[in-house]
Amino acid sequence: MGRLFGTDGVRGVANADLTAELALGLSVAAAHVLAEAGTFEGHRATAVVGRDPRASGEFLEAAVVAGLASAGVDVLRVGVLPTPAVAYLTGALGADLGVMLSASHNAMPDNGIKFFARGGHKLADELEARIENVYDQHRSGEAWDRPTGAGVGRVTDYDEGFDKYIAHLMGVLPNRLDGLKVVLDEAHGAASRVSPEAFARAGAEIVTIGAEPDGLNINDGYGSTHMERLQAAVVESGADLGIAHDGDADRCLAVDAAGQEVDGDQILAVLALAMREAGQLRKNTVVGTVMSNLGFKLAMEGEGIEVVQTGVGDRYVLESMKEHGYALGGEQSGHVIVLDHATTGDGTLTGLMLAARVAATGRSLADLAGVMSRLPQILINVPDVDKSRVGTSAELAAAVADAERELGATGRVLLRPSGTEPLVRVMVEAADIDQAKAVAGRLADVVKSALG
Repeated sequence: MGRLFGTDGVRGVANADLTAELALGLSVAAAHVLAEAGTFEGHRATAVVGRDPRASGEFLEAAVVAGLASAGVDVLRVGVLPTPAVAYLTGALGADLGVMLSASHNAMPDNGIKFFARGGHKLADELEARIENVYDQHRSGEAWDRPTGAGVGRVTDYDEGFDKYIAHLMGVLPNRLDGLKVVLDEAHGAASRVSPEAFARAGAEIVTIGAEPDGLNINDGYGSTHMERLQAAVVESGADLGIAHDGDADRCLAVDAAGQEVDGDQILAVLALAMREAGQLRKNTVVGTVMSNLGFKLAMEGEGIEVVQTGVGDRYVLESMKEHGYALGGEQSGHVIVLDHATTGDGTLTGLMLAARVAATGRSLADLAGVMSRLPQILINVPDVDKSRVGTSAELAAAVADAERELGATGRVLLRPSGTEPLVRVMVEAADIDQAKAVAGRLADVVKSALG
């Protein structure tokens, strides 16, 4: 069996790759592995289970709940809520396990399962590997040790989860949003109720789009991967800003009053300055990734803030933050982690904090985001090459060195083998878009010739 868990849980086409049988089996395996690890020792185990609005989430939720209850775990079923809400409730309710059913920004036919440990943190890699191994052992016929009678798990619909999560968001908001008009694009996803309620309670005048999920339309032309409708709606309604989430609402991108996109790097820059001003930016450091725009790093250095860069993926950002005690980190894609208030990226929280900064300063979002200038960034995927030799090819190293000399201090080169495909990603930043295109094209040609 190939590895099931990727960097963000188990994901695939629902009812093809991700079946009810797999969801049930993994849930039972997770319960047994956590029990063996001592997580449930001395008390009756509890799990929080939530989902996004995908139609397939209905049967997958049923499978997960059945699996956990059959393994003796009591289940609090919170229904359709964002991923960060499930993570928060797992911690706030003292649950031993959290399960979120979502494929995030993927199209509707996909779905996924993500497990959270006690406290709402991502399961350790070794526990995920153990869950896979145990699942594999038992799917081939080895019998489970099953509780009976009063030992089976009980299932409760926990309807209070919505209000409890909203109250958490209101409790950490630094100031109200009175006087702001905000357009919210919910991607017909998990935040379709949460985000409008939170912004309205915070005092904003809101306009919502993409907030009518029907189980089939999640991420379909709306949300953080389709910004055009939000950009138009902000301009047409005369709003101060717009906020876009993805299907499970762990991301936030924004739009200024003129309809210009404000990406995750710019949001990080705005929040870093706000948190430093409030004395909350621990170690005067913000965490990004190697794909963060060079303009972000230059802007932060100009403001006297240190930038730590990790590999691509919010899990690596979070690992660095937890290991070193940093308070803020994120990605260009809009995964922003404010570790004092969330254990994962939280799109609604990020949007609220960004809007709060606009309200508190009286400055426009465009003005605030202007703290950094995005350098032109060109990304070329070079397929069908031996990606394992990216770090050992002398020809490629010489070409990269030449490119870096040409670009100087206002540009950079990044060559990154794909984690899932036989290709190499060539990324070039430069002060001039034409120069970035030319350098990226030359390097792509060298990658083909040297690694093909």
